[in-house]
Amino acid sequence: MVRWLYLIAAAAAPVFSLCAQAPAETKPKLAAEGLALQQYEDGPSLPQGYEFVPGETAYFSCRIAGFQSRQSNEARAVKLAWEMRILDPSGVPIDKDRSGVIDESLSSQDKNWLPKFLGTFTVPPFAPSGAYHIRVTIKDEIASAQTAAELSFEVHGHDVQPSGTLMVRNFKFVRAEDDQVAMHPAIYTPGDTLWAKFDITGYKFGDQNNFSVDYGLAIVNDKGEQVFTQPVAASDAHQSFYPQRYVPGELSLHLDNTVAKAPYTLVITIHDKVGGQNYETRQPFLVQ
Repeated sequence: MVRWLYLIAAAAAPVFSLCAQAPAETKPKLAAEGLALQQYEDGPSLPQGYEFVPGETAYFSCRIAGFQSRQSNEARAVKLAWEMRILDPSGVPIDKDRSGVIDESLSSQDKNWLPKFLGTFTVPPFAPSGAYHIRVTIKDEIASAQTAAELSFEVHGHDVQPSGTLMVRNFKFVRAEDDQVAMHPAIYTPGDTLWAKFDITGYKFGDQNNFSVDYGLAIVNDKGEQVFTQPVAASDAHQSFYPQRYVPGELSLHLDNTVAKAPYTLVITIHDKVGGQNYETRQPFLVQ
């Protein structure tokens, strides 16, 4: 009898092992969705590969999904915090960080509602080319959850090779003020206007990214004699949140009809008033 009872119990045991609990309901995960850039608020999203240019304004939008709510009477409370940071290709912020709070009470009719936040920024006027990054962080204060997301975009700027010391880059003689193509060789005739364009970089910054530079010019003939000088032809000083890493320089000089036809040298002297640096570049040209 005991043996028979044992067999019944042994046979019945597997029945219990087949009984499984129903899976617990999983809550949606907090997420940033639909990160996009537009040319104007609520405009169509810009396609991948679109290139911004320095000085252009961008409009950013992002929706938040998977957030939790707290029931209060007939409404649901939602409380979300977001932060937004915009970085250049070197990881330097191009503007102040943005942040905000979404604190809403929802009714039963808002079950499909997704909160959205916006951000507007301007690409710095002297921004370099490369891939920029918008990084967002979202906190759900009710669920004690956090998530992050990133959107990259391209900027096509004027490229100036950086320098650790005061330096002139991209020097060129041009025929007219609006020309962008350098003259090779640089040949002028009496009565022409000499135009020179260049970029100044490698100067030092003070507080709040302030800088101050000036530059002058001189003309030296083929005998090494100085035939013209202008110690301070132009100056530039500025401060900004985003460091301006180069200063565009431009010089013009009218060549009198009586100028002798000969080789000459344009001497440009630059002074960094914040960093106490000086730099000189010599560029040959011909009058014939």
